[in-house]
Amino acid sequence: MVNNKPASAYAKPHTMSGKAVKVEANPGSGKDLSDLNNLDISLGQFNRPIDRETKTSGIKMRGTGAATKGVMSRGPMA
Repeated sequence: MVNNKPASAYAKPHTMSGKAVKVEANPGSGKDLSDLNNLDISLGQFNRPIDRETKTSGIKMRGTGAATKGVMSRGPMA
């Protein structure tokens, strides 16, 4: 059986507590990346300068042994 109903037949967007979800133009934090002026673009030898610093923080991984390419983990680790 296929459930091909119109969108109005389903529940409106909501949070897990049942409250309505507010629609935002830029739901994330930081720059609005849908604007071309905010993208970090490069084309051959021409590029736009990146205005953010290189990330140097992180946590040291275990079990790297004789690692030659780095022992720090960066990014979301959940």
